[in-house]
Amino acid sequence: MNKNIVCIGAGYIGGPTMAVIAKMNPTRKVVVVDINAERIAAWNSADYSLPIYEPGLVDVVKETRGKNLFFSTDIEGAIKECDIIFVGVNTPTKTFGRGAGMASDLQYWEATAREIKKFATSDKLVIEKSTLPVRTAAAMEAILNDHAKYRLTVLSNPEFLAEGTAIKDLLEPDRVLIGGPTTPEGLAAVEEVVDIYASWVPREKILTTNVWSAELTKLAANAFLAQRVSSINAIAGLCEATGADVDEVARVIGADGRIGPKFLKAGPGFGGSCFKKDVLNLAYLCESFGLHTAAEYWMGVIKMNEHQQERIVTRLLKEMFNTIANKKVALFGFAFKADTGDTRETPAGTVARNLAEEHALISVTDPKALPNAKKDLADLANVAFEEDEYAAATDADAIVLMTDWRHYPALDWKKIFSLMRKPALVFDTRNCLDAAALREIGFKVMNIGK
Repeated sequence: MNKNIVCIGAGYIGGPTMAVIAKMNPTRKVVVVDINAERIAAWNSADYSLPIYEPGLVDVVKETRGKNLFFSTDIEGAIKECDIIFVGVNTPTKTFGRGAGMASDLQYWEATAREIKKFATSDKLVIEKSTLPVRTAAAMEAILNDHAKYRLTVLSNPEFLAEGTAIKDLLEPDRVLIGGPTTPEGLAAVEEVVDIYASWVPREKILTTNVWSAELTKLAANAFLAQRVSSINAIAGLCEATGADVDEVARVIGADGRIGPKFLKAGPGFGGSCFKKDVLNLAYLCESFGLHTAAEYWMGVIKMNEHQQERIVTRLLKEMFNTIANKKVALFGFAFKADTGDTRETPAGTVARNLAEEHALISVTDPKALPNAKKDLADLANVAFEEDEYAAATDADAIVLMTDWRHYPALDWKKIFSLMRKPALVFDTRNCLDAAALREIGFKVMNIGK
């Protein structure tokens, strides 16, 4: 039987994931619900002005919305109607109490669990989609089945999406992970979720584990990726000091089959909603279990990331005669990576604030992230926001390329040079521009790790 599916949470996880599930399971009804009426209205907008930008997402929503994909604020009705409930609510880092700054804030998750229990009118499968600390499922199970009339089985199905390629990652995943109880009932529940993904994912790529392993794997995977970013950036600083080229070093390291080439691109450090939060969460878990050395190890990944962003401004200061006060610096790109409008934990935000402390005049441009950038930097003076890159560069003393949007290398850099104050400086923190060509035009060029 094709059971109806609901996802509670219409953000970066719920929206794209359910859109693809609906596309690949056309005989199932899929509902995405959220308490945020404005967000749901955007998902339902006639012109498809969706609340998040993700390449290919609009096409999938156009194909499925109103057919078997629906967006609603009726959480109670969806819980009653649907047999399979994905939970994709926000689990930010705590800002208060024990574990502040490291542990996950689970208040939204717990409120959702209590809503499911309150409104359920039959047995349900409840699937953790949000990133959660290991053994959270046990707490959810205790809440859901405390004097409950119906059996609510809890599974873990963590997402492994990269913003900017989320639709591709969903359609062509490296793996799908489903964790469940090892009881006969739990194994049967896992198979029900396997069936959802098996409509398009090869069975050999659908991995099943116990719940605790699934929960921990998500944290561990993000921590390992963040570790690689911090590792190559640590090498980048050494390259700058010794005259080595970090891209050449990374190319040779990546040729080692035991290491591989991915996530060995030097740059301003990692950002986004997952890496920092998950590494901090992992460090907190280690501390909680008395694994202090392991906790220090993972905190080192965070410290290296923060240091890399501080180094950008330090190098900029050195190149600009140790002062950038009243000098205009244009930030090309504010999203934490290309092909997204997400600015959560973006390195550009840290760099902008460090520039503001030096009394620089800041101009920000980004194809998709300007609305979020305006909110993030609302408390700063002397910040301008420009949709047009050439306007952002006008009268600038320096351009700092923070996000490797694909169209940046194709800009008219001769025109940009003519608009800037001289000597015109470009600090390409993503190493994606043609440095030799820029120098021929007359630019002073700086790169990470060179």
